Amino acid sequence: MTSIKVEMHLSALFEEWSGEVPTLILPLAPSGSHRIYYRLQSKSRVAIGAYSPNEKEMDAFLSFSRHFREKDLPVPEIYAENRNQKVYLQEDLGSTTLYSYLLQKDDYFPDYLVQIYRRVVEDLAKLQILGGEGLDYSVCHPRDSFDHQSMMWDFNYFKYYFLKLAFPEFDEQALEDDFNRLSDYLLQADNSHFMFRDFQTRNIMIRAGKPYFIDYQGGRRGALQYDLASLLYQAKANIPDDIRMSLLQHYMDTASGLTDIDRETFLDYYYGFVMIRSIQVLGAYGFRGLYEKKEHFLKSIPHALRNITWIFEHIDLKVPLPELQRGIMAIARSKQFEPFDRIKGSSSLLTVTINSFSYKKGIPADSSGNGGGFTFDCRFIHNPGRYETYEKLTGRDEEVINFLKHHSGIDEFMNNVFRIVDEAVENYIERSFTDLMVNFGCTGGQHRSVYAADTLHKHLREKYGVRVVIRHLEQEAKGWKN
Repeated sequence: MTSIKVEMHLSALFEEWSGEVPTLILPLAPSGSHRIYYRLQSKSRVAIGAYSPNEKEMDAFLSFSRHFREKDLPVPEIYAENRNQKVYLQEDLGSTTLYSYLLQKDDYFPDYLVQIYRRVVEDLAKLQILGGEGLDYSVCHPRDSFDHQSMMWDFNYFKYYFLKLAFPEFDEQALEDDFNRLSDYLLQADNSHFMFRDFQTRNIMIRAGKPYFIDYQGGRRGALQYDLASLLYQAKANIPDDIRMSLLQHYMDTASGLTDIDRETFLDYYYGFVMIRSIQVLGAYGFRGLYEKKEHFLKSIPHALRNITWIFEHIDLKVPLPELQRGIMAIARSKQFEPFDRIKGSSSLLTVTINSFSYKKGIPADSSGNGGGFTFDCRFIHNPGRYETYEKLTGRDEEVINFLKHHSGIDEFMNNVFRIVDEAVENYIERSFTDLMVNFGCTGGQHRSVYAADTLHKHLREKYGVRVVIRHLEQEAKGWKN
């Protein structure tokens, strides 16, 4: 369905629900799925609108949401739905995720963040145990439980999209034997509660200090340990070991008040679920990073690898996984996924100058005397400037950024830019070159080129630590007034 039709159907549903015509329909940042989200607002009402092309996922989410709300669990209220057009409205929980808190922390894990996590694990236990009681598991998609088939899907995802691409020299039959042993072992755990399936910080909203959960449409019957492992061993969270253990104990304290738990048995299976979740995550990172070449996911691979190597080095898993261990440890020792040495980049002679410009004014001259560098033409990308809503905005405004991410190929374009520019940057650092210029042009130098230049600036600073000078030629000439 086209974005125009989605917005039309959501607008009609909003008017039917609220009795008011929405004055704002703002696309929100895309998720990892095919669902599309908008914030709709009128004079007195606001809601999050969603388009879900997968009907079974939509049915599961709506059914679970209503069930959880009846039990006073922290999930969004469902306001209205139109199943024929695959759209629905839900409560607006704001824009602050637990992940955004992680981005704000430095190298230490502050106490306020620990307190938020304590509240999260308390509410997780309630969602799993109380929310699982009386739940209609017949609407689950694609399986109604985290069974052997589900586990083998995750194992194969890891094998084909990560291991075969990163470490092709392994004994496939021995690895399959490891997978089957781990699956058989984990299926002996209590699998009678609700399993969120993707319980990580991007799916936890924080409003007025209270956590709320979203995106549980992949939920099914399963073991309590899986979701806790997903949260505490999320690759880029880097939760210190002592805090992890404290949160694990706090979770068990809460869960023990809701159902019978043998702590020793719970812990035995817990680390097995940490292992299978970490394997699933590496499969996802391999698909998005190694196969689709998306930089963001490549950056996360070292964190996920460290989680698995830590388990092999410190935990008695109760089930032997020799071929899996051999492959993982070989990849870790190779350091092929370790990030670039930012100290080397920051101490280099290189300065990267990034310009956004308007093709109406011409390609910028290179004042370094090197005759120019890369120039990328953004004019083929869907232009938000064609729409009245975005005419006076720039590529730095949230509305424009979300438009580009939802309704253009900007992310794929930038991934291609990264691959080209990164190779030059690394080469220039090694050869002690002093200057590299990168230009992004579009029709007016206002939307697409501004976003592209800012995105590359952030990427180079984070990955290499090199000195970057950024200039938005058209916008600076106009004082950012359009």
